[in-house]
Amino acid sequence: MDVHKLSIVDPKAKIGKNVTISPFAIISGDVVIGDDCWIGPFASILDGTRMGNNCKIFQGAIVGSIPQDLKFEGEDTILEIGDNTIIREYCTLNRGTKAGYRTAIGKNCLLMAYVHVAHDCIIHDNVILANNVTLAGHIEIGDFAVLGGLTAVHQFVKIGEHSMIGGGSLVGKDVPPFVKASRDPLSYAGVNTVGLGRRGFTSEQQQLIADIYRVIFVKGSNISQSVQNVAEQFPESPIKNKILEFINNSERGLMKGLRTGSK
Repeated sequence: MDVHKLSIVDPKAKIGKNVTISPFAIISGDVVIGDDCWIGPFASILDGTRMGNNCKIFQGAIVGSIPQDLKFEGEDTILEIGDNTIIREYCTLNRGTKAGYRTAIGKNCLLMAYVHVAHDCIIHDNVILANNVTLAGHIEIGDFAVLGGLTAVHQFVKIGEHSMIGGGSLVGKDVPPFVKASRDPLSYAGVNTVGLGRRGFTSEQQQLIADIYRVIFVKGSNISQSVQNVAEQFPESPIKNKILEFINNSERGLMKGLRTGSK
């Protein structure tokens, strides 16, 4: 372990092997840091943080701070960060409240500079949040989702796996898996073919996704009727089931369908 003499490390913190702690970093006592992590200058790793292996926390990030929630009463909650996740400069990551008792960021994630993750968010594996993405509380983001810079997400929104949200978006409704979303108000902008191709989805699978979303977002029926049409018209498949499960479990409702022409 390489701990700089100008850092402040509580002796009660549990720190793994081969960890580097840079000058002026602060590590509180109720903290677990896995092996091979790097903590940059002026970063703060605060009580309740549970960090996996091979994570990098860049300059000025504040990790595990208490929630910005007036209902928070000092309860013992945590922030989990999975293996190989990178937290860039000046991110602010809050731990959970008694609503869920944890905020969780998965493995192999990249949070670019100035990202904010509020209390009780669940971010799954391989997610990318570009610069200045802001997440309110209780948001869930699926595997391999990508959110463009300056995107702001309303509390309790769910964003499906392998989705791509354009920069500067305001996300007030749920975004189902495998899609691109953009514009204001946030709308369906097609299938995330680039991301799906990178992740090994075949052209046949991508066509199936496009056909399903054509029924849901393009043909103009209401969502309930569109879901029924998909259930009846398409053979059973994991992709179909995943899309319908997401839509049927949506509590905030879905983003708008395809929009053409000027705003």
